[in-house]
Amino acid sequence: MLALLLALGSSLAYGCADFLGGLGARKAHVLRTVMVAAPASLAIELLLWPVLGASFGPAALGWGAASGVASAAAFALLYKTLAIGPMNVLSPVTALVSAALPVTVGLLQGEHLSRAGLIGLPLALVAVVLVSAGSGAGSARPSRTALLLAFGAGAAIALQLVFLHQAPSDSGVAPLIVGRAVSSAVTLTAAGILHRRLGAEKPAYAMSAAAGVLDSVANLLFLLAARSGDLTVVAVITALYPAGTVLLARGVLAERIHRGQLVGLGTAAVAVSLLALT
Repeated sequence: MLALLLALGSSLAYGCADFLGGLGARKAHVLRTVMVAAPASLAIELLLWPVLGASFGPAALGWGAASGVASAAAFALLYKTLAIGPMNVLSPVTALVSAALPVTVGLLQGEHLSRAGLIGLPLALVAVVLVSAGSGAGSARPSRTALLLAFGAGAAIALQLVFLHQAPSDSGVAPLIVGRAVSSAVTLTAAGILHRRLGAEKPAYAMSAAAGVLDSVANLLFLLAARSGDLTVVAVITALYPAGTVLLARGVLAERIHRGQLVGLGTAAVAVSLLALT
């Protein structure tokens, strides 16, 4: 039950972070948004160090650094994806892709899916098709580029979660601190190399920083959940995060949700629920 609650909290925080990050990336180049979000995340994790402790052993450093590289890619790809939109289609696609890899890793490490899980995984793939297709004339359909970015973002998120899960359970928040330091360094380096392409637009500082803070909270809750439960279950519960993004996109941006997309979202919810039963 503790792992379930932590995973649900992580899901909620990720959904809100994605919405704010996507909005921030609409106001300026995505790297400018990430340049604010990543250091804000690092600041939160450093504040957690005295509270939760940290052990910087070789394994924690290695897996933390790997998660940081994946996190930097995930930040950029996800915020660019959500900036292109529509959020209520691309966010669920990213979530389902991000759930598939951790489930596979969990199974390879000896975790087992029940009959419900064996039904839920292929059902999740059906949901990806339904959500991506839209329905009818005038519906908000994602471009091919947006879909490719969504799949790339999902894969990067999955790798970040898998790498965090591999870190020693007694390392405290060390993997998070190392990972965020690396992702911040990668982001700032990329921004320095591409500074001429970033444009003159200033990022939405408060919105971008809030996205980073929420992402840090989500990572912490996921790490704690993965340490107290199975990766296969925790990953798919965390993958519920588009619910928050979709509802915020509907309420704030008035993005339309059509019948086919509703069926896809419902199918995704059923798939994630079945996987959680494992």
